[in-house]
Amino acid sequence: MRALAAEFIGTFALVTATCGSALFSAPSGGGLIGVSIAIGLSVLMMAYAVGHISGGHFNPAVTLGLVAGGRFDAAKAPGYIVAQVAGGIAAAAIFAVILGGYTGGGKVEFNTFAAISNNYGEPGGFNALAAFLMEVVITALFLIVIMGATSDNAPAGFAPLAIGVALMVLHLVSIPVTNASLNPARSTAPAIFAGGTALAHLWMFWIAPILGGIIGGVVSRWLQDE
Repeated sequence: MRALAAEFIGTFALVTATCGSALFSAPSGGGLIGVSIAIGLSVLMMAYAVGHISGGHFNPAVTLGLVAGGRFDAAKAPGYIVAQVAGGIAAAAIFAVILGGYTGGGKVEFNTFAAISNNYGEPGGFNALAAFLMEVVITALFLIVIMGATSDNAPAGFAPLAIGVALMVLHLVSIPVTNASLNPARSTAPAIFAGGTALAHLWMFWIAPILGGIIGGVVSRWLQDE
């Protein structure tokens, strides 16, 4: 139960960083750099805070990638995924209340849940193939970093730093294309409150990151000779 609570809290913090930075900070001048930094640092801080309890996945694609890489028990994966999704939804629900409490008295036009959700297609977006490919590649790379940084031969104590920096870099690369998922729990949380195309396209942001995670886990298992 402590491990599941740690996954809930860690994912709650990640989605808090996502919603807070993308809804409020980005329109106030933070831009995609501010969002990327906030999300990367949220994973870094929670990996140090609760990673020793649960392993610090905070992401169904990471959990399943680690299963594929031989680092995690498949029987525990469903519980982790439920805790991660629940943590993400709880955070998004709180931010829905906060956003609804904006009276309009300020001069900043804040984002909507639709604007911060993962999506593809028109208007102004990349097509489904481009979005799918982006999510597979960046999540595979993320798993390679995670498994490499946590291997027995890696410098001890620095894994959260490597993982947090990797997440920042991969968000900088992918926010213009898909709004950067890499994480089905992160995608599900705002899509529920956005509805519309964000919810209709949510399937991609489950399948593509999970496929990428599995690819990254298998490749890393070979690279690390495990």
